[in-house]
Amino acid sequence: MSLQSSLVGFAVFKALEHVLDIPFGPAENVVLQSTAVATATMPLAGGFVGILPALKMLEPGEAGGMRTVLNYGELCAWGLALTFFGVFFAIPLRKQTIVREKLRFPSGTATAQMISVLHKMPDPTMEADALAVSTAVAVEPQGNNAAVDAHRIRRRNEQSNTISEPETESETEPEIEPEQEDADGDRKFVDDVEWVTKLLSLLVAFLLSGCYALLAYFFPVISALPVFGSRLSRMWAWNLMPSLSYAGQGIIMGLPTCIWMLVGSIVGWGVLSPMAKNAGWAPGPVADWKDGSRGWILWISLAVMIAESVVSLGLVSAKEMRNLFVYLRRIVDKKLGLQLSRQGNSGGGDAAAEDETQGALPARQGAVKSADVGDDEDVEPRFLIPGWITWGGLVASTLLCMAIVYALFGVPVYDTLIAVLLALPLAVLGVRALGETDLNPVSGIGKVSQVVFAGIMPGNLVGNLVAGGIAEAGAQQAGDLMQDLKTGHLLNASPRAQFAGQMIGSVFSVFVTAGAYLLYNKVYPIPGPQFPVPTAQVWLDMARLVNGHPLPPHVWPFIIAFSAAFVILPMVALLIKQSGKDVIRIGPWTIRTVTLQRWWPSGIAFAIGIYNTPNFTLMRAIGAIVTAVVTEVIVARRKKEQFAFLVG
Repeated sequence: MSLQSSLVGFAVFKALEHVLDIPFGPAENVVLQSTAVATATMPLAGGFVGILPALKMLEPGEAGGMRTVLNYGELCAWGLALTFFGVFFAIPLRKQTIVREKLRFPSGTATAQMISVLHKMPDPTMEADALAVSTAVAVEPQGNNAAVDAHRIRRRNEQSNTISEPETESETEPEIEPEQEDADGDRKFVDDVEWVTKLLSLLVAFLLSGCYALLAYFFPVISALPVFGSRLSRMWAWNLMPSLSYAGQGIIMGLPTCIWMLVGSIVGWGVLSPMAKNAGWAPGPVADWKDGSRGWILWISLAVMIAESVVSLGLVSAKEMRNLFVYLRRIVDKKLGLQLSRQGNSGGGDAAAEDETQGALPARQGAVKSADVGDDEDVEPRFLIPGWITWGGLVASTLLCMAIVYALFGVPVYDTLIAVLLALPLAVLGVRALGETDLNPVSGIGKVSQVVFAGIMPGNLVGNLVAGGIAEAGAQQAGDLMQDLKTGHLLNASPRAQFAGQMIGSVFSVFVTAGAYLLYNKVYPIPGPQFPVPTAQVWLDMARLVNGHPLPPHVWPFIIAFSAAFVILPMVALLIKQSGKDVIRIGPWTIRTVTLQRWWPSGIAFAIGIYNTPNFTLMRAIGAIVTAVVTEVIVARRKKEQFAFLVG
């Protein structure tokens, strides 16, 4: 939705710019798409296509007398219960995942690139790579209106909420030479040609992708091409979906990530799935979540994601604690040094020592801050969401969720509190997966919550579904906001303004979505031929499974083995990074450390490859591989031309 809302919003508001109080620039475009995405996400985050239909599908004996069908007011209350805490929890994740770790968030990056094309700005990803940091305050370059606009969005007047006008040029400015005018004109012509070329490329790609989506709707056969033969297609779900949007995501995700997704798909659907099916461990249809091999390998995928995410977050947390300890120790040492100086000197000497120490202390503190400014302070504090809003909102939204869920379904407040507390680390898992692969495994995250609550509330299917919905909502909302924040980070937009847009869109969508849900239920039978709601069936089957059946047979040894592997791999990667060596010797081979780190196994990508059917992975891998090959050819050709020019 980010790309579509950005494009449509640009077309509408650019046409209305003459009636707007301020110009419609890149910052406004970012806030617009953040609001639109929040509005469109509610049907998914609120469980309107999964949890609520699953509640309706419960048998009378399974509901235990609890409410399973909600009226309009109750639907609005349910939406309000789920729509906030994921948004608030995403705020502290921004600094870690976007600013420090610089995760790609492919959809957010693509949206930033498209907005930059629409507003005639340089590619923000190129700038980020060149500067190694995206800053909010920069020097205004001369003769670059797009960059000036990008800088001006940071200089909001807090009293009048208007954009500060650029300083007028001095009347005594020296005259511009005719040669410089010609050079500026040529440069402007080149910039215009580049902008038109990029815009045409964007429109052509958009039209081709849209045409494929339209054809796939009327001719579903082209969305699952049996390129590996009818037997593999029919029995093992090996199909190709030639979606250009998937290829584009693969281009943005990069070759290493897509390769490890492909490896995961081969291991999961080419090895583990046939193994489980042929051994009788998953006797149902391959694509069945309950008895098929898809449901069997799901647990391995989740184990890998959880193992790597927990270890990675643990390593990052340990590093931050160590840095904090070093910083505090420096302050204490300075304080002690100051006291010793005061005790060892008297009169003017004491004052001189104090002045000297006081002068040295800010210098040391400034050195620490300057070393961390690129990682921790990418925007001015006034553009960030204050901590009291973040944590106060998280507490308030949790209390609201507890009260509403108790009123609607009778779920004890402490159980809802456990569900929210469980949803927060699972949201971290979803955000990290989204940042690396552009896929948010919200369904799998909900399944983890269902497994946990099968032990907390055994036999309570309604409570199990509600707990899963809370976990899914947290991951969905946090993931969507992180994509938007990545876009804003690249384009120097205000995180506070984006947060406000997300809140406005979320609240507005609650009431619209509730009405649309009731309208569809009156017009169409749900589930029915037009809307079979397979997601709801998955939720219901999972709730029944975890409340009466154990994990699939023989899956525990594989869970342990794969989890152990992806616990060790991040630790080894950290040791390689800390070794400081330029090359690593592995037997007879010598590998550059940079190359090894680039191609190091990604547990999240590997797990996503297992989690999704092959048709979701193959086209992404194709897009990444083709782009890498074309890029290598272009780079080699340019090097050859440069060499020929130098020699000639």
